[in-house]
Amino acid sequence: MTMTLLNAFLPHHTTLARMRRQFVAAAFLSLILPPCFSQAQTGSVPDTTAQRVAACIACHGKEGRAGSDGYYPRIAGKPAGYLYNQLINFRDGKRHYPVMTAMLVNLSDDYLREIAQHFADQHPPFPAPQPSRATTAELLHGQQLVHEGDRTRGIPACIACHGTKMTGVKPAVPGLVGLPRDYLLGQIGAWKIGVRQASAPDCMAQIVQKMTPEDISAVASWLAAQTVPVDSKPLSSPASMVLPIDCGGVPQGAAK
Repeated sequence: MTMTLLNAFLPHHTTLARMRRQFVAAAFLSLILPPCFSQAQTGSVPDTTAQRVAACIACHGKEGRAGSDGYYPRIAGKPAGYLYNQLINFRDGKRHYPVMTAMLVNLSDDYLREIAQHFADQHPPFPAPQPSRATTAELLHGQQLVHEGDRTRGIPACIACHGTKMTGVKPAVPGLVGLPRDYLLGQIGAWKIGVRQASAPDCMAQIVQKMTPEDISAVASWLAAQTVPVDSKPLSSPASMVLPIDCGGVPQGAAK
C-alpha cells in the first residue's frame, strides 16, 4: 500500500535514476559547502549572510527563487516563521532529506532564524505557470477544494489557512501558488504516507488523510496552473483570523 501511494505521488517527469543523481550531486555539495553554515568562520572565509546562504542557493537558486528543474522549491518570500519551522523539521528529523539534515544538524535555533528571515525578505519575480495537462473536470475539482473544501469529508478549504490568494499568511503559513505540480504532488504525497511530518498537532497530515489521490492531483494541478498575483507577499494575519484546525507550526490562538 505504501509503495502504491509513493508511486502515485512521485514526480511524473522524474525517474528514480534521476533522483539518485540529484541526491549524489546534493551530497557532494554538502561536503564542499559546510563552511557556508559554520558559525565559527576562520581564515579568509567572510562571515557574511551571503556566505552563509551560499549552500542554500546552490540548490534553491539565486535569491531562493527555485531550482531550474522543479525539484528544489522556491523559498524566497515564504513567511520567516514557516521557513524556520522547516529548517527545524529537517534538523530534528521530522522532514527526511539526509543532505539537509547533515548541513543543519549542528546549527542553533538563532542561526536558523537568521537564514529564514533572509529568504523571507527576498522577492524575485515568479516565472509564468507551465501549461497544464489536466482535464477541465480535474481543474474544476481542484478549484473547488482550494476555495470551498469538502465539508462532508471534513476537508477545509485551502484558502482558510493559506490565504485568499494562496500566497501564504504570516507568520508561519506558506503560499502554494507558484510551485510546480510535481513538487506539490511530492510533498502532499509525503504527508499522505507519513514521510513528511510537522509539529503536533500535524494539521496537514490530518487533512491529507481525508483526501484521495484524485483530490491531491486535482489540487496540485489547479494550483500549479495559476498565475501568481502581482502582490505575492504573504498576508498579515488579522487578529480575528481563526484557522479551521489546530496546527502545531502556527502560534497558539490562531487556530480553533
